[in-house]
Amino acid sequence: MTDELLFVALGGAGEIGMNMSLYCCNGKWLAVDCGLTFADDTLPGIDLLFPDPSFIEERRKDLVGLVLTHAHEDHLGAVAHLWPRMNCPVYATPFTMYLLKRKLSEAGLLDRVPLHEIEVGGSVDVGEFGVNYIQVTHSIPEAHSLAIETPHGTIVHSGDWKLDPDPLVGPVTDTKRLAAFGDKGVRALICDSTNALSPGRSRSESEVLESLTELVGELSGRVVITTFASNVARIGSIAEAAAANGRSLVVSGRSLHRNIEAAKACGYLQDMPAHLDEDEAGYLPRENIVILCTGCQGEPRGAMARIAMHEHRHIHLETGDTVIFSSKIIPGNEKMIGLVQNRLVYDGLNVITEKDRFVHVSGHPARDELREYYGLVRPEIAVPVHGEARHLSRHSELASELGIKEAPVIENGDVLRLAPGPVKVIDHIATGRLALDGGRITATDSKTLQSRKRMMFNGIAFVVVVLDGKQKSIMTPRVTIRGVLDHADSLAEAELHDKSVEAAETGLVNVKDDRRGDDGAIFDAVSQSVRRVLKQASKGRRPAVEVEVVRLA
Repeated sequence: MTDELLFVALGGAGEIGMNMSLYCCNGKWLAVDCGLTFADDTLPGIDLLFPDPSFIEERRKDLVGLVLTHAHEDHLGAVAHLWPRMNCPVYATPFTMYLLKRKLSEAGLLDRVPLHEIEVGGSVDVGEFGVNYIQVTHSIPEAHSLAIETPHGTIVHSGDWKLDPDPLVGPVTDTKRLAAFGDKGVRALICDSTNALSPGRSRSESEVLESLTELVGELSGRVVITTFASNVARIGSIAEAAAANGRSLVVSGRSLHRNIEAAKACGYLQDMPAHLDEDEAGYLPRENIVILCTGCQGEPRGAMARIAMHEHRHIHLETGDTVIFSSKIIPGNEKMIGLVQNRLVYDGLNVITEKDRFVHVSGHPARDELREYYGLVRPEIAVPVHGEARHLSRHSELASELGIKEAPVIENGDVLRLAPGPVKVIDHIATGRLALDGGRITATDSKTLQSRKRMMFNGIAFVVVVLDGKQKSIMTPRVTIRGVLDHADSLAEAELHDKSVEAAETGLVNVKDDRRGDDGAIFDAVSQSVRRVLKQASKGRRPAVEVEVVRLA
């Protein structure tokens, strides 16, 4: 991997979320972003997933740095968890750095990580790579595209972006600087594909402000608005909409408070009207407040879910109050959001989403914006990322329509040679996902998670076998069965228990005398025998069977 310019996605190619990209130039590696994604109910007990950094961990002596494009969790959220495996300098602009430091401090890493704060729109040399931060509009302050200069040509890594003429917070996308790099020549554009299926342009954040102000003015009773905590412009818009209608703003949710603090520390939201804490909500007339809260994706720990489930200490809603979801549904969160929204409706609340009123705009480019961006950058090669397969494919088609001769659709792990010579996938490396299980990081295919899934979906039986010093059974095996049959059918459950005990005895009898000293042999024989009975009783399911061998002297 010398004398070449390579690109590898460890996450974010073929999926939305968990972004982590690698560039290799003359044997040295640069990482861009290190994000997370959220687990679904196929991984019980797991909330967060990270890209597996094993490939770059093995090459970390050649890893010159990690560059962060912006502070969204799907681009920054895994840094505090994975940095010990990378052990490299980290580069970010002030707002992103502010939030990163909070995470590193909570993880006990703040004093260990070499941090380099880069000014907004600044530049820095990171080993073989000249990294230029180009300001773009997104749903968080200080989002940047990166123009990465190398001896083999310039790569533009778009990050997340849109072309918003009035973003409310921060400047508009720096189209002049993008065009300047386009004039110099761009070898490849690695580009956001989130809205590649959407025609036209994404609407402006300023239009959401107007719409929210009008909507809040129409409503009576309490108004609750939930949105992404990272969307600083939206936070400001909600505060202004409340003030314009003579309502005080109440803020509920740790991440909202944290992001408001970070924004103000970095010079944003300076004119935001003062807000109250959640414990003050009950002292104001219902028609005089707007409550801004976390949990727009139905997160069980978010303030919105706790309100819906009547578990919030300070905020309680009544029939006729209104809840506005100023957000979109992230794929995979449909069930959680549906549960929260349905609970609110059952309680007699008005629920308004982006399908009902204009209350949200995307932070990503639709197809006309992609066309304009390509017109500025004019790359030789287009590499769609940050999207599922259907997004990447449509983005590739669009690039081809715009005259880009090479627009490969790749997946995580593809080693894509960008230069010299024609673009080509020259190798494929193993990639995967890591899970945060409590405070421990484990592989998603670990035995622990496999066992947990099996128990969740199939049930489990516990068998206790007691042997004396002569390897003889001194009591009937004890069997406890959970999650296989309905407890309401006591007769069937009792019958299954008796059959399982008989099966355990049979399995034990089948162990030859010379192997009775081997716990593993007993485990295999007893569990196999019991499993047959359980599989038959559960009509094909495969319940887990755990066997405990107790030996008495």
